[in-house]
Amino acid sequence: MSGEATDDPIAGNAASCEAVETVIVPRTSEIGGFEVRRALPSVGKRMVGPFVFFDQMGPCEFLLGAGLDVSPHPHIGLATVTYLFDGEILHRDSIGTEQVIRPGDVNWMTAGRGVAHSERTPEGLRAAPGSVFGIQTWVALPEGAEENAPAFSHHGAGELPVISDRGTEVRLITGSLYGATSPVRTYSETIYADAALRAGHSLPLDPSFEERAIYVLSGEIEIAGDRFEAPRLLVFRPGDRITIRAVTDSRLLILGGAPLESRRYIWWNFVSSRRERIEDAREAWKAGRFDLVQGEAPDDFVPAPEGPAFRIPARVNYP
Repeated sequence: MSGEATDDPIAGNAASCEAVETVIVPRTSEIGGFEVRRALPSVGKRMVGPFVFFDQMGPCEFLLGAGLDVSPHPHIGLATVTYLFDGEILHRDSIGTEQVIRPGDVNWMTAGRGVAHSERTPEGLRAAPGSVFGIQTWVALPEGAEENAPAFSHHGAGELPVISDRGTEVRLITGSLYGATSPVRTYSETIYADAALRAGHSLPLDPSFEERAIYVLSGEIEIAGDRFEAPRLLVFRPGDRITIRAVTDSRLLILGGAPLESRRYIWWNFVSSRRERIEDAREAWKAGRFDLVQGEAPDDFVPAPEGPAFRIPARVNYP
């Protein structure tokens, strides 16, 4: 997805328990013809582990003949991770991938030194009204992998471990959790999971990772006596064992991992440990030096924003 301009999320005004370091209320904007709620980066928190970007896409309903249309756009220095709850998206990229993602699947695209891609509703689904609902995150790559060759991997819903226990169900997208390990390859210690809790049931979250957060997608949860409604991103302090109790039927995303070894700059769709590398990528996209997305018209692309690349603070601070 293209990181088109949107207002930064703001720190939430809800009460939080001592274990909750930051509460982020995502800001809403429209990208590619549908509603997006952006939780990262924010004023209150720029990264959680390697996660530098977190968007909730929809839920959005499309009229007959309409759909999601995000034209070709570039990325460097990150991996995009797309995960759906409803609908389908056709992914095409400049290394020749053409892959439809469906609910419960995961698309992991490693941008590395540079890739372009598009995201659209498949033509066959536009013959009837449709919908899309999902999450897209960007995972910043460690310095040793920032200039890797671009790559793409897809894992179907049946490949991802599901841990169920009396009123809770967790689908593990990346990493290891609750005794299971995802087959999705990552470049740094990363945890990402989709959890559904029935009302009155609880989910423990051990301090296995220095940086952890949950995104409350739906419902209402309680942590240490404080309640939080959707949509909220709750960032936890390191070292505390958390118990999440569902006040109502709830769905949440667990994310986190080890912090990266150095600070990151982020501008538009580019992430890098070097500011000048982002400037280079910006000029390369403007000059048409990225490979074309196969299956897309050469004159259909998202232009880079005008003006200086760093006219606003863009550095993602490393603690």
